[in-house]
Order: sequence, then structure tokens, then C-alpha cells
Amino acid sequence: MWRDLLPIGRHRGSGGYRRFAWTAADTDCRAWFKAQAEARGLSFELDRNGNQWAWLGDPLAGDAVVTGSHLDSVPDGGAFDGPLGVVSSFAALDELRRRGAEFARPLAITNFGDEEGARFGLACVGSRLAAGQLTVDKAHELRDADGVSLPEAMERAGQDPGTIGPDPERLARIGAFVELHVEQGRALDLSGDPVGIASAIWPHGRWRFDFHGEANHAGTTSLEDRRDPMLSYAATVLAARQQARLAGALATFGKIAVEPNGVNAIPSLVRGWLDSRAADQGTLDTVIAGIEAAAHEHADRDGIDLSITRESFTPVVEFQHALRDELAKLLGGAIPVLGTGAGHDAGILSASAPTAMLFVRNPTGISHSPAEYAAEDDCVAGVVALADVLEGLACR
Repeated sequence: MWRDLLPIGRHRGSGGYRRFAWTAADTDCRAWFKAQAEARGLSFELDRNGNQWAWLGDPLAGDAVVTGSHLDSVPDGGAFDGPLGVVSSFAALDELRRRGAEFARPLAITNFGDEEGARFGLACVGSRLAAGQLTVDKAHELRDADGVSLPEAMERAGQDPGTIGPDPERLARIGAFVELHVEQGRALDLSGDPVGIASAIWPHGRWRFDFHGEANHAGTTSLEDRRDPMLSYAATVLAARQQARLAGALATFGKIAVEPNGVNAIPSLVRGWLDSRAADQGTLDTVIAGIEAAAHEHADRDGIDLSITRESFTPVVEFQHALRDELAKLLGGAIPVLGTGAGHDAGILSASAPTAMLFVRNPTGISHSPAEYAAEDDCVAGVVALADVLEGLACR
């Protein structure tokens, strides 16, 4: 499975993956998922929001045990973030069948669409729509860098955008959702454990900063006569780093758009996107307030008009303790429990159903990069752990 999936959406130059929502690479990933489901005799469903489901047992019976993750990527992302969870889900089912497991509850494997938000700027679009955390109107407003709307992109890929919206009936079928994911940090490497359990997801969000200045000639305009928004933006980037460091939080300006984007032109607009996360809501609020205050201060100094828009936000997700403790029991008890600053579909679904996560060791801690890695032995350990959990939850 890994070998078949590996070349899809891989960029020759960077070695990373560009599996963006509703593109050709995404279509190929979806075809791969459907083929894996059909090869195992599972019933395949595409829900109203473009999420894929592969069912063993009656989908309408309720109290189902669901596992899976996503197949899309960030720009030039690694091979493991998302796909490891989907591949491991199919492999865990294979392992359970090898054991001769008898299922007492329906089992489903999922591929949630547009988890990374690389194309339209909002993470977990598929699960947010299903959970009612993204309204249809807001979804229709989403556009990519070329101005293509989410409904247009879906339609071009053969999905009916007229069906998108909350899907409470489908989510009500879920008795438990367990997502396996490569760790996006080094906690397991430092503890020497191949697999861990998630305790919580930090609160996190994305903010867009629009610095409006005045375009002018780079070679003829004196420094005193400039209204250069790049100066305000650059100072805000440095302020974000300082605020995060002082608070023990995280803040990253990782995406930027410049107009008119000419080497010999002073920009008229610099638009930067901030990603910020912290262990608790109060700390995150303090960091964002400090960054916004610094941005306004620098903009006023430079004669720049500034607007700030919160594009997405996810509060802290504390995974259900009962399910988390059940996972630990099924895995023998001696397994590390760790928090994460990364968002996941499991976090979105936690408001609708009991959810939990397993992490597989990442020896470098690098993620969202072609250097992302997990050793084969650890991946196999993750499959066995997931199979153990699914057997305990879904089998007689």
C-alpha cells in the first residue's frame, strides 16, 4: 500500500508532496482509497462533503468504531502526515482478519477531505462541514490563490457542491473514532517509545494581517516618502516571535502575499498569515493580543493601514478520558500520554463523538517537510497497536 501511494502528488524538485484538495493528485489519492476498500470487500461511501468511508458491517447499525485520517498535504509536505493513518487503518483491518477476529460492531475507515487547508486556507474542511463547525455560506466564500471557490473546485473534480453541509445523522453512527498519526514532535523519541496516546490538542488558530501601503518606484522614492507595508510586516514577524517566546507558546508567519510583487516596486499590500498555538486559551489570547498591538504600533509608525481577520480557530480539545484510558488499558497500560500543538480531524469530531489518537514515533521530530520520517518497525508497531485497540473496541 505504501509503495503504491508514495508517488502520488510528489514534486520532483522538492521531493515533497502537493496533494491539495480537489486537484488531480487528490483525485488519484481518492481512487487509491476506493480501490483499497473494494479489494477488501468493504462497502464504499462518499458523503455529502466529499469525505470517503469504507465500511465493514452495516453502516446504519450505529455505535460504529471508526478509524482513519487524511491523504492531502501541506505544500511540499512529508509522506507520513495523514497517509500513515489511512494506510495503517487498512493494515490493521488486515491484521484483525489474520487473527480471525469476529466483529460485534460496524467498523469504518475514513479519508477526511482537505484536512491541511493548503488550498483554501482553512484546515479540516471536510470534518468541519460534517460537524457543522463550518457553515455552508462560509464554505462557499473560501477561495484558493487563483480565485477558484471551493464549490467550483469540487464541481471540477466531479463532486456535487450543492450537497455540502452538516451531516449529524452520519456522525451519530460513530461510537468511537480513533485516529493514528505520525508524531509531529520528538516526545516519543526522547522517551524511547514507538507509540503513544494523545491527551489533548492545544487551542490554535489562523489570522490574516493585511498591511496596506502605497506602491511606488524602488529606485526613485526616498526613504522618507515611502509608505512601505513590508516594514510593518517584518516588524510584526519579529514581534510574534518575541511574544511566543515570552509566553512559552508558538507563533509563525508562514505564508505571505505581496502586491504588486515586483523587485523594483515598493509594495502596496503585504498580506501575511499567522498561525499561533498555546497549551491553554489564556496564554494564546495573551500572545495574539501582544502581536496585534505590535502590528498596529508599527503600522501607525509607518503610515500603513492595517486590518486583522481571524480566519479559523479551534479551542482546546481534551480527548475523552474514558476512551483514552480504554486505549491505554488495551495497550497494556505502560504507554506515554502526550499533548500536541497540531490540529486533527479527531479534534473536530470530538464535539460529536468520543475520539482518541495514537501517535507513531518520529525520530527527527520534523513534520510538514519532505524530511518527515518514521521507521518501518515503528510503523508496524503502530499498526499492531491500532489493531489491538480496534479489536478491543469492535470485536467479540
